[in-house]
Amino acid sequence: MKMVLRNRGIIFQSDTKCYCIFTSYKKYSSSGNRPSDLHGRTVSFVDGGSQENSRKLDGLRQGVDNACRILESGPWGPSLENALSMLDEIPQTEMVIVVLKRLKDVNLAVNYFRWAERKSNQAHCPEAYNSLLMVMARSKKFDLLEQILEEMSLAGFGPSNNTCIELVVSCVKSQKLREAFDFIQYMRKLKFRPAFSAYTTLIGALSTVHEPDLMLTLFHQMQELGYELNVHLFTTLIRVFARGGRVDAALSLLDEMRSNSFDADIVLYNVCIDCFGKVGKVDMAWKFFHEMKAHGLVPDDVTYTSMIGVLCKANRLDEAVELFEHMELNRKVPCAYAYNTMIMGYGSAGKFDEAYNLLERQKLKGSIPSVIAYNCILTCLGKKGRVDEALKIFEEMTQDAVPNLSTYNILIDMLCKAGKLEASMEIRDAMEGAGLFPNVLTVNIMIDRLCKAQKLDEACSIFEGMDHKVCTPDAVTFCSLIDGLGRHGRVDDAYRLYEQMLDFDRIPDAIVYTSLIRNFFKSGRKDDGHKIYREMVRRGVSPDLTLLNTYMDCVFKAGEIEKGRALFAEIKVQGFIPDVRSYSILIHGLVKAGFARETYELFYTMKEQGCVLDTLAYNTVIDGFCKSGKVNKAYQLLEEMKTKGHQPTVVTYGSVIDGLAKIDRLDEAYMLFEEAKSKAVELNVVVYSSLIDGFGKVGRIDEAYLIMEELMQKGLTPNVYTWNCLLDALVKAEEINEALVCFNSMKDLKCTPNSVTYSIIINGLCRVRKFNKAFVFWQEMPKQGLKPNMITYTTMISGLAKAGNILEANGLFERFKANGGIPDAACYNTMIEGFSIANRVMEAYELFEETRLKGCNIYTKTCVILLDALHKAECLEQAAIVGAVLRETAKSQHASRSL
Repeated sequence: MKMVLRNRGIIFQSDTKCYCIFTSYKKYSSSGNRPSDLHGRTVSFVDGGSQENSRKLDGLRQGVDNACRILESGPWGPSLENALSMLDEIPQTEMVIVVLKRLKDVNLAVNYFRWAERKSNQAHCPEAYNSLLMVMARSKKFDLLEQILEEMSLAGFGPSNNTCIELVVSCVKSQKLREAFDFIQYMRKLKFRPAFSAYTTLIGALSTVHEPDLMLTLFHQMQELGYELNVHLFTTLIRVFARGGRVDAALSLLDEMRSNSFDADIVLYNVCIDCFGKVGKVDMAWKFFHEMKAHGLVPDDVTYTSMIGVLCKANRLDEAVELFEHMELNRKVPCAYAYNTMIMGYGSAGKFDEAYNLLERQKLKGSIPSVIAYNCILTCLGKKGRVDEALKIFEEMTQDAVPNLSTYNILIDMLCKAGKLEASMEIRDAMEGAGLFPNVLTVNIMIDRLCKAQKLDEACSIFEGMDHKVCTPDAVTFCSLIDGLGRHGRVDDAYRLYEQMLDFDRIPDAIVYTSLIRNFFKSGRKDDGHKIYREMVRRGVSPDLTLLNTYMDCVFKAGEIEKGRALFAEIKVQGFIPDVRSYSILIHGLVKAGFARETYELFYTMKEQGCVLDTLAYNTVIDGFCKSGKVNKAYQLLEEMKTKGHQPTVVTYGSVIDGLAKIDRLDEAYMLFEEAKSKAVELNVVVYSSLIDGFGKVGRIDEAYLIMEELMQKGLTPNVYTWNCLLDALVKAEEINEALVCFNSMKDLKCTPNSVTYSIIINGLCRVRKFNKAFVFWQEMPKQGLKPNMITYTTMISGLAKAGNILEANGLFERFKANGGIPDAACYNTMIEGFSIANRVMEAYELFEETRLKGCNIYTKTCVILLDALHKAECLEQAAIVGAVLRETAKSQHASRSL
């Protein structure tokens, strides 16, 4: 019976004869790629190797050789197809299978496969399809995999177990684990049954890259398919979940294993002790240790060493020592691994005498300490900064062990961190003298430490001196140097190194691009920073959340608010969930740009998303609430922060104190100030300035003075803002003499006054009608390199005009406008009044018209003074206009009061 099925333009014909041929052919061609079956090896058919079968075999061998020779002669095309047709008009199934098994190029194999299909006018048998899939596995090219699998599904058969396993193994070897996972999922979609070994192979590979969720999906599929699971498989899954800190999932798998009547073996217990212990679940690790003994399992060296290591890491050194002594009791041969672990534990706790005694004890028991033991001590000495002691141990260790590459790397790292760069170079030379040559880790350590010590030329020298045949720079090498150069302002050098990285065929990752973007922005070259991001996208490098957060932070700091908002949205587009840092950057950027009112909504969005606020996030949100006037909410968050175990910092207290001071809740601000001091928070000048400003604005000068005195007693130096706050308070209280004393004290303390300082003093002198003295300060400003601002000009113009010095006032007024200044309503009104009082009525009237034309408000008092001057000068027409404006002003004011 024949059934024709058309799919993708292919004619499929099911024929029992095809399967008969396939069955007999399997006896001499069952391996994945064994051309030797047809070359030099006697292969018998079912009938015992008759002459007829021998002739068939010889003919088949010859046909395969000819077909392969034709296929390898050139690219696929009409001429090659004609040559194949002349060889065999209708290619036989068994020959197609063997040819496919010998081909290595997947495109050539597919073309031959399709050509044979067209020539025979029937679909291929399962063995032919499997042979084609094996070509894909060998070549590691899977572009057409889904298409071939779909055709097989339509034909009613699937890949063999061997083919399935080979495809997965090929993906694993080429590190294409996601492709292997997708392949198995597509097989399941087409109702195929992936091989047991395909599942276990992929689960094992995924465990090495910590993909627990993908592993669990495959594990559940195995259960659905009825595959028999084992303790080893459960152990693999439990290890990955436990190491990733997903304790509940690991325990759930353990319960599931027990419910399936599997008994935990010593390997599983060791895995649980090690993994649960390393994520901080020490009591749980102890539980497993005691449980295994209760089940009759004897702890081995791995068990003891793992448990001792867990206890040492958790700073439970006494328990570790007790367990170590119990293990050593009546033991003839010491366990070197346990000794190394215990030595590391003592070293980490800073108990080096105990570590040295343990080394001697190991020697007395006839076990020579290995280089690992000494490396443990050296590592701990380095972390404690005991460099000289480490060098002494290094000299002594040669009696027991030969230093290895790790030993020298530990010493080099230690010396570089301590700033002893010359000594680190000597160790490097000693390493080479011992026949060991710096590996890429050595170079990376030296470059990283030199960059952090700002020894950039030396770092570049080491990089340039690398012998690429012996030690090739890796991505870490480039990244360390690129970041080091960029952080210290040498962004062009960093970019050239990035280009060199591309020349070395090293693909920059998100870390490299993050460094380049941050450092270009930091250097004030935001256009280049944007260019780097676009280049990263063009090269197909996917950004990570850290890069997007960094880029967003840079953009906000550069004042590009809308771009910053867009980048926050881009985080979600890229498939990431904004974290607490993302929200902190967004909130901080918007607050700085004057959009503090958006803080409230963003804060609750962050909470709903489940973000756990850290100290930085609390500080950012509290600052936003304070700047948007929601001081009560900020105060609540401060209290919440304490209950959550986050200690408020000077930034936290500073934000709330400033917020309270600005709304005149000064007693509460001062109480919070005292609370911060009682908690030993080191308060800075900013906090003191907020209180000085707050007390000064409400006229509580004495308190402001006391705060200033305390600031100085603490050894802090008031900055120009602090002095300005105090001076402003004194001026508003008309304590101008005291203000002048403070001004001189400010200069005596080497705090240079700025234009705001001079504006405050000039304003104060004008308020008490000391116009000549104010003018002296005005003339002093240019000598100090200061340019008067609009407030300074307005204050001085007003003072001169009120003093009757209208010529000087007008000169300043015209100079202000000539320098690009835009006078405000107060400045215009002051000048109109000054001209009017000086009987220069037409100039006053012209300025009156200019003021109206500019859209500035004209005060009622100004209109009255000008109107009176115009009447006296008999300028009746102008007086009528001013009178009309005055009436309109009065009507609008009356209407406003009525409302």
